[in-house]
Amino acid sequence: MIDRSPVEISVIVPIGARHADVAALYQDYRGAIESLGRSHEFVFVLDGRYPDVLASLERLQQGGEPITIVSLTRAFGESTALMAGFERTRGSIVVTLPGYYQIESNEIPRLLAALETADVAIARRWPRSGSRFESLRRSVFHRALRTMTRLEFGDLGCSARAMRRRVIEEISLYGDQHRFLAVLADRQGFRVTEVTVRQSPRDRFEGRYRLREYAHRMLDIVTVLFLVRFTKKPLRFFGMIGLTLAGIGALLLGYLIVARLGFGEPLADRPALLLTSLLVVLGLQLFAIGLLGELIIFTHARDIKDYQVESVLQFADATEPRPSDASHDQIAAR
Repeated sequence: MIDRSPVEISVIVPIGARHADVAALYQDYRGAIESLGRSHEFVFVLDGRYPDVLASLERLQQGGEPITIVSLTRAFGESTALMAGFERTRGSIVVTLPGYYQIESNEIPRLLAALETADVAIARRWPRSGSRFESLRRSVFHRALRTMTRLEFGDLGCSARAMRRRVIEEISLYGDQHRFLAVLADRQGFRVTEVTVRQSPRDRFEGRYRLREYAHRMLDIVTVLFLVRFTKKPLRFFGMIGLTLAGIGALLLGYLIVARLGFGEPLADRPALLLTSLLVVLGLQLFAIGLLGELIIFTHARDIKDYQVESVLQFADATEPRPSDASHDQIAAR
């Protein structure tokens, strides 16, 4: 029988190719959560087949530990693993923690304390350790993200987060968007804060990313830029690019026409004519895509909700009788 009684805190730990000793990791995480004196549960999601990890978790479960084990048929990625964990949580507060050491476990209560004034609290490891190359890579990534989204986050690679349940009910993750959960939550109108925590001395990444991984991260940033700033205004994105290309093509085409009519220069064997025509056609096509996007958004505008209501103060008509003097005409939507 599945226990569906409510708990206060649900902890999700996705397990991927990089993972620590889950039994020791669980003991550290559990000690930090139990120090709060609040009811809790742990959900471990195995993103792939890891027989040794599964056996270790089953031993913990058989020993009476309040953990749920979710095994995916293959590796789908951390975003999918988190969504699978979200579906099986019961807590009013959801905490995501990595399957390896990133932060000191005694810093976890600080993330939860930050939810008193925020909807999402993400960890920022400071001071950071690592090679100069890794430091440069992180700096370039976050600088590009800040430039495109205008949001000041310093450590989106950290998987330690705490959030209220309504956040996961409004946000869907796919692909590699788990890194941008804070950005997506900010777009939805949730209050997001970054908490500086101590990095675990065991947080060491010894490998190296392939060139393809860097290309994927840059494409992810472009995707987040579109989702954050142009989801309901696609014409501004495609139209701006389209008009720029068409404008450049029109200027070059005008130059070629003047050169042909005014100076008698031949155009038949010049690739510039083909290039200008291509720019104009491509620009108009992108502009048309933006218009189609606007039509789709207009058609489904009533079904799109990209805001959160913090409170509603309802005026009570004095001419209407009140059912009770103890009632209040304030409705707080949280």
